[in-house]
Amino acid sequence: MQETDVFVIGGGTGGYSTALCAAALGLDVVLAERDLVGGTCLHRGCIPSKAMLHAAELVDGIAEARERWGVKATLDSVDWSALTATRDDIVARNHKGVEGHLSHARVRVVRGSASLTGPRGVRVDSGAEAGSEWTVRRGIVLATGSRPRTLPGPAPDGERVVTSDDALFATGLPTSVLVLGGGAIGVEYASLHRSMGAEVTLVEAADRLLPSEDADVSRHLTRGLKKRGIDVQVGARLEDARTYEGGVRATVRTARGEFRVVEAERLLVAVGRVPVTEGLGLAAAGLATDARGFIAPADWARLETSVPGIHVVGDLLPPPSLGLAHASFAEGLVVAGTLAGGTPRPVDYAAVPRVTYSSPQTASVGLSEAQARERGHGVKVNSMPLTAVAKGMVHGQGGVVKVVTEAGAKDGSGGRVLGVHLVGPHVSEMIAESQLIVGWDAEAADVAQHIHPHPTLSEAVGEVFLSLAGRGLHQR
Repeated sequence: MQETDVFVIGGGTGGYSTALCAAALGLDVVLAERDLVGGTCLHRGCIPSKAMLHAAELVDGIAEARERWGVKATLDSVDWSALTATRDDIVARNHKGVEGHLSHARVRVVRGSASLTGPRGVRVDSGAEAGSEWTVRRGIVLATGSRPRTLPGPAPDGERVVTSDDALFATGLPTSVLVLGGGAIGVEYASLHRSMGAEVTLVEAADRLLPSEDADVSRHLTRGLKKRGIDVQVGARLEDARTYEGGVRATVRTARGEFRVVEAERLLVAVGRVPVTEGLGLAAAGLATDARGFIAPADWARLETSVPGIHVVGDLLPPPSLGLAHASFAEGLVVAGTLAGGTPRPVDYAAVPRVTYSSPQTASVGLSEAQARERGHGVKVNSMPLTAVAKGMVHGQGGVVKVVTEAGAKDGSGGRVLGVHLVGPHVSEMIAESQLIVGWDAEAADVAQHIHPHPTLSEAVGEVFLSLAGRGLHQR
């Protein structure tokens, strides 16, 4: 029987951030990972997909150069093997970096699956250290992540039917793709494939894309995707799908109740993710999942379960946790600080930025207009198109800045900022400012006094706040 202060099961973003922070706080830490540290985000999700989306942006740039700027550029072809080699190199270097950080922090990494044997016990079930058992002095952290949700019908085969985990690694580029799911993952993959020349049909069962975001974000995003030639079907459902030698033939019921047959070389299922808890030994520790498969904490401030000393981070957590890598990272810091005896500030999930890396991009933080009204706030809203500033005209891709504030003073100026919502080029790089604004409960007048550089897209953000503070220059 071996001993440690902290035992982390799962080496994704939430798990390795917990381990690194706990070690930095002076605790002895063991991390068990059955695959590769970095998890889905590094190896199958965030990093490789954003690498591919950057390549897609370059492809789009060639078309823009030719059609809009008179640069007589042509695209002969996309060398898939070279593209994926660059992507894989980026992933490999990041993986090496994470491994190096863990080693430098003296976190002991156990290669294999692990399960609970009790409230303070862990057993390694596979790998070189299979059969070893551990007594944990401070706490156990569950960070086993999630896997793609699938639907009844053809099982994913990695070629004709793919999930978000294997879509990037299928052979070559399809000429057509049917994407099921209009959340962030589905939208990103629809955008990527369209940039690479595929005919894309995007099907979402809800009445709009990104249904958890502000309605105006969904509207502007949908307009941008349709402008690019993506067939967006919202309020639609997959009725049937069958594979054949050339691809997939699906029947989709549209929002009008009509039945439409869609043939595509590839079906990409992006209808959400489910927590991975199989084999974790929850019952042995006195734990159980909820009806949706999540492990709900008894104390959200400490992310501690009903069993004292067992904590949860990442995709195992139910809402209001967001299933985002940077939220998992923040959760890991909270748990590590708690296990070290501190009282770290809980994660404020409303102040966690949300980004969709499609073309156009979306980026949001805080409450949507509807959420603010539902929570009883008196609301003042202001919006401004990105093309109202010079840099927005340069990019020529449209977009919008929308800010939601409390109604504020009697003079009609906006009060505390409740939410900021952006659609357009590069808005993923603009949202950090708004996170600070929302997270620090700033008022419109607080932001209006700060100068935004000219010419930039961020000027539109500054102008919206000037208007909300009653000081608008170009907007009244």
